[in-house]
Amino acid sequence: MTEPMIQIRNLQKSYGKRKILKGIDLDIYPKETLVILGRSGCGKSTLLRHLIGLNTPDEGNIIIKGVDITTASEEERNVILKRMGMLFQNGALFNSMTVGENVALPLMEHTPQDNSIIKIMTRMKLNLVGLSGFEDFAPSQLSGGMKKRAALARAIAMDPDILFCDEPSAGLDPIVAVGIDHLILKLKSALKMTIIVVTHEMASVNLIADRICLLHDGEIKFLGTKEEMRASVDPYVVQFLERQPDEDQLDPQNYLDELVAD
Repeated sequence: MTEPMIQIRNLQKSYGKRKILKGIDLDIYPKETLVILGRSGCGKSTLLRHLIGLNTPDEGNIIIKGVDITTASEEERNVILKRMGMLFQNGALFNSMTVGENVALPLMEHTPQDNSIIKIMTRMKLNLVGLSGFEDFAPSQLSGGMKKRAALARAIAMDPDILFCDEPSAGLDPIVAVGIDHLILKLKSALKMTIIVVTHEMASVNLIADRICLLHDGEIKFLGTKEEMRASVDPYVVQFLERQPDEDQLDPQNYLDELVAD
């Protein structure tokens, strides 16, 4: 049995009186693409922030490549975090830098390589995402899809073992979005990465997912393959896949009552 790349045990997080994560247990395996699904407010983004080290859990453990990042020293955590790449939802490119400078930034900050080597590595990563020749462009000169590709090149600049993608196709037209999905598949094959994707796009899920984790109210409601999800008879899974609204939202009187409630 392959050892998990990431082990999540009893992960709990609250904001004030509201419990966001209610004891998440999850294993993520090397070279798989796990897609995290769920409606707004279910805990997807909170889980992602814990995995990339931005949040500290109230309880529980996150073990990445054998290191528990919830209890590790700062030095140990930094070693692990440098082996991770992150594609943010809006790309998060620095507008004051060129595309090439954005991609080179992690290499400049975290490696001892000479500038000449970094330039070569930057060109290689841009070529890998289909942006060869765009290193001197400003982010403002790129289309939405090209910005996502440039951000993806930066996320893989240091050849990470794990790539996190937050809504990679959000805000893109369907043709550009499927291009990003195919690029993720290409990078997974070329770089042998473990990929964790948070998305709402079922078309993307059907294309890129090896397994799906469906969150509901801070808990894992379903974990399995696309085929297993389609075969599920769980009422919430069926409701999610068939895009059915909650019953109380169908009643106009209930809606009016909520609007005028104290």
